[in-house]
Amino acid sequence: MTEEEFTEFYTHSVSRLTGQLYVMTGDLHEAQDVVQEAFVRAWGKRRQLERERAPEAWVRTVAWRLAISRWRRVRGGRQAWIRRADPESAAGPDPAAVDLDTALRALPARQRLCAALFYVCDLPVEHISAETGMAVGTVKTHLSRARAALAGHLDQPAHTGENRDA
Repeated sequence: MTEEEFTEFYTHSVSRLTGQLYVMTGDLHEAQDVVQEAFVRAWGKRRQLERERAPEAWVRTVAWRLAISRWRRVRGGRQAWIRRADPESAAGPDPAAVDLDTALRALPARQRLCAALFYVCDLPVEHISAETGMAVGTVKTHLSRARAALAGHLDQPAHTGENRDA
């Protein structure tokens, strides 16, 4: 991948990947940081990415792994980071977004990851399995449980009729 091709790849996918990682992590600043770090690492492996033909999946996977590593190192510091915001300087979020955010944060990490990859990244179950290293059946189980948990938390019936290999 040439410098121009990499620049075009970055330009076309950075916003999408940041949004996806935001849903997966629940923290916009963290999502921005890990996506940027993943792109820095991708730059060093751009020739390998060209052969793999899935550079966006590679960057998303690296960013997710970076986020997990950060969570493990800074569990206690994260709460202090969240509390540092000045509540008077920011407009309040939409109540529906707060409900969804709360519901997503209540999910176990693997369920949240599978739900984000399926619903936000629009990946089929087989791709989620390949990206996460989970068996296809495990991904389906996590999706089913995530749907049920989200429906219960948001007081809506679970949608079990998705037809995207779930």
